[in-house]
Amino acid sequence: MYQSKIKSVILALSVSTMAISMIVLPDESFKASIQGLNMWWEIVFPSLFPFFVISELLIGFGVVRFLGVILEPFMRPLFRVPGVGGFTWAMGLASGNPAGAKLTARLRQEKQITQIEAERLVAFTSSSSPLFIFGAVAVGFFHNAALGIVLAAAHYAGNILVGLIMRFHGGKNESRQAKKKHAFLLKEALRFLHLTRLKNHKPIGKLLGDAVMSAIQTLLMIGGFIILFSVLNKLLFLLHITPFLGILAGQLLSIIDFSEQLSIPIISGLFEMTLGSRLISEVQESSLLQQVITASFIIGFGGFSVQAQVASILAQTDIRFKPFFIARILHGFISAVITWAIWKPVYMHLLKGGEAEQTAFAYIGKNAGIYGDAVRWLEIYGPPITIFGLILYMILYYFANRSRS
Repeated sequence: MYQSKIKSVILALSVSTMAISMIVLPDESFKASIQGLNMWWEIVFPSLFPFFVISELLIGFGVVRFLGVILEPFMRPLFRVPGVGGFTWAMGLASGNPAGAKLTARLRQEKQITQIEAERLVAFTSSSSPLFIFGAVAVGFFHNAALGIVLAAAHYAGNILVGLIMRFHGGKNESRQAKKKHAFLLKEALRFLHLTRLKNHKPIGKLLGDAVMSAIQTLLMIGGFIILFSVLNKLLFLLHITPFLGILAGQLLSIIDFSEQLSIPIISGLFEMTLGSRLISEVQESSLLQQVITASFIIGFGGFSVQAQVASILAQTDIRFKPFFIARILHGFISAVITWAIWKPVYMHLLKGGEAEQTAFAYIGKNAGIYGDAVRWLEIYGPPITIFGLILYMILYYFANRSRS
């Protein structure tokens, strides 16, 4: 009871301080909110919208159940999750945060996975997309496409290791259900696809409309968190809270012989990884290895902004947030260690310190520029796509309410 009262006081003081700061510093708050809004409607909405819609349709048409049966022999022994987790993993990898959490929550609502399985699944299917790692961080911030190979290798290998660690989550408390073995896996997968489609009595038009509305509602929530944390990050810096925390972080960095100038970018990255990654790339007083290791940790951790988005999505189910948060800390440290381990053999030797054109990996370094082109394309055409999506949502919302009345 006493702890609950202290928590209430802290939350009230925090929100009040933020509100007063926004009143006292309106110009800075407005600029920060515009920065967050631009990120959302230029990059986040147009890049995630098609993945969310398609994933909803794949679930509704039974394709996910079909893939689940096919991938069961692979996902169950390794990660102790059903085969449908393979679909979630692939979609989360391709589209980035918080797609993994969105699909995991959807599968839990469909009762295709248990609570413990969902907590294991969301722990390692939440990752940054190749578009962000190559296009934004490697090409956009560091201006070095070859670094994307190191960051991506560390990030996705870290995801796998987190999944292998989190397979022990739940221990022996998980109820074990007997699984029937079928000689013809493909035939069984087709049977589940058909049964899932029969259970869904919605016509195709209704299913498509619901998929679009669900995707846009989630993206609106994501946009709100991006804008909120953009403002929060700016206010924390102006209130000298970030520099104060940076002093403490600097002491820890000095212990491992890292530049103390990375402290403030790290603190900023703990709240919002895009801003933190950009600030890390601008630190001149540290070596490139230290910058990449730090950026790898921030990308693996994800930032409180992404974690708040995931927490909001998981709150719609019985999936607990604590295992996910622990997994993000593990992912951050594991990714940093892998980056350090592969730096010399991969970046310095195979990639010749970034001169990828001299190696067998030349095509990877050059094709990484495609992600940079994709980011620039989204900056130009992303806003019209977002506006079209919002107009479509208003039309669908109007007709949905009209049919109910």
